[in-house]
Amino acid sequence: MDEKRLTERVKLRAEFHLLKTVPGIGERLATVIMLETGTVARFAEVGQFSSYCRCVDSVRQSNGRKKGEGNTRNGNAYLAWAFIEAANFALMQCPPARRCYEREQRATNRVVALKAVEHKLARACYYMLREQQSFDVTRCFT
Repeated sequence: MDEKRLTERVKLRAEFHLLKTVPGIGERLATVIMLETGTVARFAEVGQFSSYCRCVDSVRQSNGRKKGEGNTRNGNAYLAWAFIEAANFALMQCPPARRCYEREQRATNRVVALKAVEHKLARACYYMLREQQSFDVTRCFT
């Protein structure tokens, strides 16, 4: 019922079909990412998009010491949710994503490792939408 109403009310763009090529992103997540991102041209570089998706920390450091944090609630909460969900599903569907997660988990902990996969997916989506190319697993998880 919900998906039927979603397809009736949302006008799908070409970005929707590109986003569906990413492992872990289905129809609902692709719709959320497409609608919340808007045009990717409004982000000058990939770091701005990652920050908008809440994939990076806002920690201020000086001389290797933490001096404070910025506005951690800045950015889009829906994109943060969508990319963390996509990362969880990608771990189940994509062996290279799973290997990347396990490599990060050995060095840190599971939350940081999951955030690393989320960040990689967000960066990949930015480049995909900017260049209008489908997902390439070798470029994302190497």
